[in-house]
Amino acid sequence: MKLAEIGTVVSSLEGPSPASFDFVVKDNGAKVRQGQFVELETDEGRLVGRIENVFKANRYFERAESVREYEKNKDMSSIFPVGRWEFTMANVKPLGVCHDSNRNVMKPSFPPSPGAKVYVADPEMLVRFLGIDKNGIDLGKIEHHDVEVKLNLTKLLQKHVAILAMSGAGKSYLTSVLLEELLDRKKDQGRVGIVLIDVHGEYSSFAEPPKPGSGQADYSGKTTHINGANFRIGLSNMSGEELSIYLTGISPIQKRELNNVIDRFKKKMKKGEGTYTISDLIKEVEGDEKMSQKTKDSLNGWLYDLQKTNLFSDTDYPSISSLVKPGQLSLLDLSGVLSNKKKQIIVSYLAKELFEMRRTSRIPPFFFVIEEAHQFVPEGVKAERALAKSIIETIAREGRKFHAALCLISQRPKRLSTTILSQCNTHIILRVTNPYDLDHIKQGSEGITEGALGAISTLPVGQGLIVGEAVNYPIFVKIRPRKSAESTKGNDLESAAKRYEEGKDKKEKDAESFL
Repeated sequence: MKLAEIGTVVSSLEGPSPASFDFVVKDNGAKVRQGQFVELETDEGRLVGRIENVFKANRYFERAESVREYEKNKDMSSIFPVGRWEFTMANVKPLGVCHDSNRNVMKPSFPPSPGAKVYVADPEMLVRFLGIDKNGIDLGKIEHHDVEVKLNLTKLLQKHVAILAMSGAGKSYLTSVLLEELLDRKKDQGRVGIVLIDVHGEYSSFAEPPKPGSGQADYSGKTTHINGANFRIGLSNMSGEELSIYLTGISPIQKRELNNVIDRFKKKMKKGEGTYTISDLIKEVEGDEKMSQKTKDSLNGWLYDLQKTNLFSDTDYPSISSLVKPGQLSLLDLSGVLSNKKKQIIVSYLAKELFEMRRTSRIPPFFFVIEEAHQFVPEGVKAERALAKSIIETIAREGRKFHAALCLISQRPKRLSTTILSQCNTHIILRVTNPYDLDHIKQGSEGITEGALGAISTLPVGQGLIVGEAVNYPIFVKIRPRKSAESTKGNDLESAAKRYEEGKDKKEKDAESFL
């Protein structure tokens, strides 16, 4: 395949060097864009680089005072042939050196020669250079190249992934594309079970059949929707130590007495006396003659608080093991749960059970997706206000050993735990403009350059930067169109206001016709 020549390397005060070089763009209408991959021959082999910046120059417009004086009397273009002296320059960051004889990529250690011809990178070479898997997860295309970004499942998920973006930049859209890819996988490709914490109900459309004739893919047969308001925790599955995590502020003495009470109930269960509830614990505490009244009052106060959450029952609902099936999606919709503490308890318990079941091989490998992750793993927040943080940190640290993968999604990276963010070895970053969020991303993302960080704030909706384990080098990607129907919960304000008034008008007309 003949490559498109786009320019020639030039000498400058700073280069060419192994770290940077400039080239003048060929005056033949060649399209050169920031973020584009280029290649050229060097003494070390075929060098691949990414265009960091593009700028124009014209010697006629170099001195501001001269331009001002000439423009006072006459337009400069009518006096001098200014167009002939305009040229375009591009600055390139060398990424690696490829050899046709093997698949090894070396770090550049020798500069390209001035006068060397620069070409648009060969698509086949880019696939190999960037570590793209032709049978992998299809997220879209490389910006400025007709190359599909297909990422290896293991490299993308096993060491966890974070999706970061400001509100409205396309996080839910990208996540939906990722879910489609996982649900479309065949048995012989390897499938994981997916559990998604849907804080705002944005993914409920996966559980609904598309409208007839829409041409949209139907994932309803592979999706289970669970209303978070109906979620229940089987108290008999928990030890006193585990239950005390949700009793923030409980004293060591109260914890010891709670353990004793629960141990007595577990012994009764072994004898076939059945399960127990919070009410049973309260009665047992009240009737314990050995326990001081002060401890009874305090402990029962904590237990009454838990009872008010209406989360605890004699058995789990739904069964945690039923949520994880290969190639299936379980949506836990928390849009109807307003209490932050209830959401924390639900996610904490679910994460603990999933990890323990996977660790003992009772469920298949899973992908645990957490929307609004900054709510559950916040930075610098006390444990009692982030009940789920500890177990999610454990999964982030130990999950890869047991094929328990995490996906953290957040529109406020600054509020997300740096420790957990750094454990996510792949980051997909869409548009972010807040300087504090950008600084936080820089701290938690290895391999992200200043140039790439600056480009993040100007990304259009639907484009993102992939950096980390899943790719050999950072890639700007244009997210592919989704196959499934979009959720109506993400509609704009005008549409919501219009639907409300239309519904109100219909009710009034119905009432009038009835009268």
